[in-house]
Amino acid sequence: METLNVGILTCSDRCSSGEATDTSCLTIQECLEQNLTSLKVQSIKFVSKVLPDEKAQISQQLIDWSDEDKLHLILTTGGTGFAPRDVTPEATKDVLHKEAPGLVVAMISASLAVTPHAMLSRPAAGIRNKTLIVNLPGSPKAVKENLAAILAALPHAIALIQDVPKASTPQAHQASSSSS
Repeated sequence: METLNVGILTCSDRCSSGEATDTSCLTIQECLEQNLTSLKVQSIKFVSKVLPDEKAQISQQLIDWSDEDKLHLILTTGGTGFAPRDVTPEATKDVLHKEAPGLVVAMISASLAVTPHAMLSRPAAGIRNKTLIVNLPGSPKAVKENLAAILAALPHAIALIQDVPKASTPQAHQASSSSS
């Protein structure tokens, strides 16, 4: 794949109202752009949006980006905690066709090595049509930790979802595990 099409959806009442500045979106962009070689792409095309913590709006944006814009990867940031308005995982699970629990386990495991508060995160991850959707926490520090945990698996996961020829051969599996 030459260009990776990525959507970054910030889910935050405070950011959507202008009360706070969205810094996680830029952190995600920087992390991905610094890892073009690891992602096995030449370039990344980003689209981004900030929405309030409203389940229906979040779900609809995920559907639009997956079904209409056909993005390869959607990363959400925010709304994965225990607060009453944190609904990003529920909004995400409502639109997934297949869940990807291994990505969630990897992110939580890596975060637990840094802080016990990681057990309070409730991310979801999975596939809608040909789009991989992953929920990331809202803080830039946690975004970096979680992306680092799954980055090595993303190119192979996206290739499989896109039904790239030879992506599911034993040689492809060997190549992706040796590059981690």
